[in-house]
Amino acid sequence: MLRAFSTAATGMTAQQMIVDTISNNLANINTSGFKRSQVDFQDLMYVTLKEPDETTPTGLEIGSGVRPASTTKVFTQGEMQNTGRSLDLAIEGGGFFKVTSAAGEARYTRDGSMRVDATGKLVTASGYVLDPAITIPADTRSINVAADGTVTVLAGSATTPTSAGQITLVRFANPSGLSSEGGNMLAETVASGSPTTGAAAQGGFGSIQQRFLEKSNVQMVRELVNLITAQRAYEINARAIRAGDEMLTTANRLIS
Repeated sequence: MLRAFSTAATGMTAQQMIVDTISNNLANINTSGFKRSQVDFQDLMYVTLKEPDETTPTGLEIGSGVRPASTTKVFTQGEMQNTGRSLDLAIEGGGFFKVTSAAGEARYTRDGSMRVDATGKLVTASGYVLDPAITIPADTRSINVAADGTVTVLAGSATTPTSAGQITLVRFANPSGLSSEGGNMLAETVASGSPTTGAAAQGGFGSIQQRFLEKSNVQMVRELVNLITAQRAYEINARAIRAGDEMLTTANRLIS
C-alpha cells in the first residue's frame, strides 16, 4: 500500500508542473512572439512480480508513477496584429531575428517590436542590437521594410529612397531545443543545433511583415481546458492517497 502513496505523489507533482506551465502560458498571452510550452512525461520503472512465461504470457508488473521528461515550446504561428507602427516587424513563417546583447552574446527572438537607439541602430525593447546592424539616418522621414527584409529610407530632402541594409533571419534544426533566457530571448544550445542564416521569404524562411506584430500563440480556451484537466487529475491522485490511507486504517483495526 505504501507503493500507492509514492506513486500517487508523483502524479500530484506532475499535475502541479502542468499547472505551473499553464500559468506561465496564460501570463504571457499578450507577449509578442511568445510561444506556449507543454510538459512531456515518462512513466517510471516497473516492479516485476512475475516474468512472462508459457503459463502467464503477459507477466505481472506494477508501475512506480510518472516523471517530467521535458518542456517543449510549440512554434506554431501566432496571430498577426496590425499596429500601424513602421518599426513593428512580424515574421510570417519560420525563422528568428538575431540580436546581440550588450555583452556581445547572440540571442534569437520572434518579437519584432524594434526601436532606434541613440546611434541610429535598430534595437529591441531591451536594447539588444539587431544583427546584422541596420542604421537609420537621423533625418529619416519614412522607413520601408520589404517582405525579404530589405530596409529603405527616405531621408532629408531626398526624393528617392536609399537602402539601409537587409534584415536576415536564422533558423534551427530543433528550435524546441533553444534555451529560454527571458525578455523574449532564446539562446542556442547543443540540442538546438547551429543557426542557419538566410534572406526572408526565400529558401524556406518566413517573410517579414512591416507594421505588424506576431501575438502569442497561447489560446485561452485550450489552456483553461488543460488547467481543469490537470486540477481533476491532481484531485484523483490525492483521492488515491486518501483511499490507501483508509485501507491501511481498516487493516490496522482488523489486526488490533
